Amino acid sequence: MFLMLWPMPQAAFWRLSVDGVGDDGERQDGGEDFLMSTLILDQQQHLFYQKYTGKTDHPWLIFLHEGLGCTALWRDFPERLCQRTGCPGLVYDRLGHGKSSPLYRSRTVHYLHDYALHELPQVIEALLPDTPFILIGHSDGGSISLIFGAEQSPYLQGIITEAAHVFVEQVSIEGIRKADEAFAHGRLAGLRRYHGEKTGELYNAWSATWQSPWFAAWNIEYLLSAIVVPLLVLQGRDDQYGTEAQVQAIVSGAAGKVTPIFLEDCKHAPHQEFPELVLDLMSCFISRIIG
Repeated sequence: MFLMLWPMPQAAFWRLSVDGVGDDGERQDGGEDFLMSTLILDQQQHLFYQKYTGKTDHPWLIFLHEGLGCTALWRDFPERLCQRTGCPGLVYDRLGHGKSSPLYRSRTVHYLHDYALHELPQVIEALLPDTPFILIGHSDGGSISLIFGAEQSPYLQGIITEAAHVFVEQVSIEGIRKADEAFAHGRLAGLRRYHGEKTGELYNAWSATWQSPWFAAWNIEYLLSAIVVPLLVLQGRDDQYGTEAQVQAIVSGAAGKVTPIFLEDCKHAPHQEFPELVLDLMSCFISRIIG
């Protein structure tokens, strides 16, 4: 059964923060409720991350951003969800994004698998070893969450996706072509505020990969049956990058219990467009996992 919701308009919330440099050269900015720092992968690569405090007996919430996203573009949503649920939280910038190191090689058809099966496990092992957690992924982050979920980590307790993709659709390509036009005319110039000098490289990697003929056959439906944890699957009815078929594939393919919800009058970013409603939906799902 699919649940359809017509949300009331909500105001957008922004979180502004400034990070400094510690005596050891590691970027940090700590406070009572959050910590921002850098995870060194090797001599050439580092990942920026931010933690939120919570109850020690609650699972961690790990937030995975969209294809052009980063920690800052989540705004204050992670902090508010952690406060609402009592869970501690972790948000980080994937390689090529935000304050993390630039991309070091061209993307391949396996780029989402690379993030899910190599980078994410590294982050978890370094920052949250042997710790229960719930994945919350938006768009690319949702697909990464699903790929990771198929590995059946004993510490994974649930997955929440927003606008996740499990295969390529024509509407996805059309949406990216419209974004290309906007980028070419400077209407996405605000991305530079978050990605700096990496902006052009990141945008072109995202756009070129999804529109490449070799990516057209990308599909992760085959691994859905290996996902055994409960899932909350959210999608805007007017998502410009994907149709209801994405949600239907997850519902029919996953082995775990799936709760699918379509948000009416909503596009690709439910947590930005209707934050209060999405906070309620995610909090309810997380509370049921905590018990």
